[in-house]
Amino acid sequence: MSPSAPSAVMTQALEVGIVVADLAGMVRFYTEALGCSEVHRSDVPAELNAQLGLGGATTVVWLRTPWGERIKLVRPTADTAAVTPAVPIATRRGLAYLTLYVTDAAAVAERMRHGGASPRSDPALVEASGRRIAFWADPEGNVIELVEDLRQA
Repeated sequence: MSPSAPSAVMTQALEVGIVVADLAGMVRFYTEALGCSEVHRSDVPAELNAQLGLGGATTVVWLRTPWGERIKLVRPTADTAAVTPAVPIATRRGLAYLTLYVTDAAAVAERMRHGGASPRSDPALVEASGRRIAFWADPEGNVIELVEDLRQA
């Protein structure tokens, strides 16, 4: 393999998994507030999840964003620990947030608020470097960044 060739060739768009407590509520939030569509739902048995290192049985709902990426909402049959968001977000290691590039951050933020999300940014929308940027926590505390490029308006 040449040094410039990628070591892994992606065959599909990136997927992100989010473990949730209220599967129906989170499906509703991501479809209504963010325009995702449900593309698949599956009950995964404990035996398979144990082999994969995921724990017990789960129900998984695959959502597709309007741009083609996928978000997997994973609901374990066992209770889950609540997200304890660090403030500020960049003070901890690991996956911290999803970034969605949108054409109207104010409108998306309003739909998110109506769906039960809360702003993490203060003010809720910040203009910087030709962009409108906002950080929000979904109804279960998972952080979503909205970015609107004002130079393309």
